[in-house]
Amino acid sequence: MKSAVETLSPSRVKLTVEVPFEELKPALDAAYKRIASQITVPGFRQGKVPNRVIDQRVGRAAVLDEAINDAINDNLDAALRENEIKLLGRPDVDVTTFEDAAPLEFTAEMDVVPEFEVPAYDSIEVVVDPTDVTDDDVSTQLDALRSRFGTLTTVERAATTGDVLLFDITGETDGESVEDLDAKALSYELGTEGMLPGFDEAVDGAAAGDSRTFTFTPDAGEYDGRDITVTVVVTTVRERVLPDADDDFAQLASEFDTIEELRDDVRTRVGRVKLLEQGYAAREKVAEALLAATEIPLPEGVITQQVDDHFADGHGDDAHRAEFETQTRDSLKSQLVLDRIADTEQLSVSEAELSAWLVQQAPRYGMSPDQFAQELVNAGQVPAAVGEVRRAKALAHVLEHATVLDTTGAVVDLGALDPADLPVADLGDHEGHDHDDHDDHEGHDHD
Repeated sequence: MKSAVETLSPSRVKLTVEVPFEELKPALDAAYKRIASQITVPGFRQGKVPNRVIDQRVGRAAVLDEAINDAINDNLDAALRENEIKLLGRPDVDVTTFEDAAPLEFTAEMDVVPEFEVPAYDSIEVVVDPTDVTDDDVSTQLDALRSRFGTLTTVERAATTGDVLLFDITGETDGESVEDLDAKALSYELGTEGMLPGFDEAVDGAAAGDSRTFTFTPDAGEYDGRDITVTVVVTTVRERVLPDADDDFAQLASEFDTIEELRDDVRTRVGRVKLLEQGYAAREKVAEALLAATEIPLPEGVITQQVDDHFADGHGDDAHRAEFETQTRDSLKSQLVLDRIADTEQLSVSEAELSAWLVQQAPRYGMSPDQFAQELVNAGQVPAAVGEVRRAKALAHVLEHATVLDTTGAVVDLGALDPADLPVADLGDHEGHDHDDHDDHEGHDHD
């Protein structure tokens, strides 16, 4: 086999391959074997039909046509390895010459991983919020704990944020009752924004016995785009009365004997949460800075292919398409940069690291780690999972060398964070973008 590479752009090449006819024997043998298993010829067992009989019954041309896809895939694989080409997406294959007893010649145009420079890790600097825990932070958390032990007391006044209302509700559109909005004695905490759009604004300030009306327009479902008039009758306003923040409460709500001990524990817990949030922020900002500092000629063919595949069913408008294309570009660029770093730093993924990722991700899909692992195997997504973990390690490596400051100018030491505390990206974040050197072309017929 002979091959030659022509660079069409920084992210696209044309590969020309010539295969001597004698090297096509494995593909021809496989084609004869497949055809023999599919046809029935009197006097011969199925699968044992001689090649000469197949040539007579089916035709030599049919055998050659059957063999060509295997021949192209096998030799394209070899040519990609020989020329150290990292394929992205599906190649466009064109057979230029293929006749019996003559060499096979074909070309393959394809998007490839472009060449680019990654900035020095220590040149990246980001700023995040400090982790100082204020008295207000502690009070907010303590109040949230007190609310869990609060009691509801009926009050004769106008409702305000935090009150719990009992109410009846009805809805209608074009004189027609909306069955799903016909209910009595519902309970709702005002200010939680958990009801219909406009509900909180409508009932804020209502007292028991008051009736309030507002209109909203659903953007999905049976009444999509239709104005619905909603009537709410408040029957009871109840105030949440919190227990005093004293030693008795500390003993009721925790393992501590005094309120000061409880406050200290809350302060420690809030500090851990803030440290974790700081780590999240640092990682995200370092990732953004890394990508902003890296210039990559992205393969337009891959992006177009992924966008077209996503909208193949005809859904979405121009704005949705533009948004998805931007996300696709950002995701592909992130993947290419982190893969390059992982290659440069020779990062690998251990079985323990992959297992930890499975344990971390499985609950997001409502599965046990074992079930999730089996689903990945069944879907052929194990390499994609390994890629996600490897990219997370690459970003962690950059994070170790980048400069992270807080808004006061102090250097942030992220060493107190266990890397396992920072979950890697969801598999879905890169779905459809993975490349494994040159495997993406397999199974694609020639033109």
